[in-house]
Amino acid sequence: MSHDDHESHHVNYLAVFFALCVFTALSVVFDVLSFDNHAVTIVLVMAVAVAKALCVMMFFMHLKFEGNWKYILLAPTTILAIGLPMALMPDIGAVYYTSKSPQKGAWAAEMAEYRAHHAEHAEEQHTETHESDAEHDDEKPEAAADNAGH
Repeated sequence: MSHDDHESHHVNYLAVFFALCVFTALSVVFDVLSFDNHAVTIVLVMAVAVAKALCVMMFFMHLKFEGNWKYILLAPTTILAIGLPMALMPDIGAVYYTSKSPQKGAWAAEMAEYRAHHAEHAEEQHTETHESDAEHDDEKPEAAADNAGH
């Protein structure tokens, strides 16, 4: 096979560049706009990101001009690219947005109860200590007089 058999593919890289600039501007606009539902923003920004990735893959990586064998190579990669985030989502992604730390959940209530109980107990001990100190103060002059007499 000679080089003459291959078709010459002309890509207008300037048009692709401007398309990528428009997609980038769209993603910024979607991110800045305040939608009532945050999920709408996420879906729109991700859709624009996928469109940008497709432009890069199709034109800059020349996948548009390759044969159908590219799908055989891309299938396992796609499965892994989708499967890995899904597998890690419960451990990493969801935990970031839902606090499961014991300090904010069950422990918070237990610690509040513990502190309230020990604050009452400490107050009782403090009161008993002052009462016993007052009793000891009353006994001290008598004890001093008894010791002086011996």
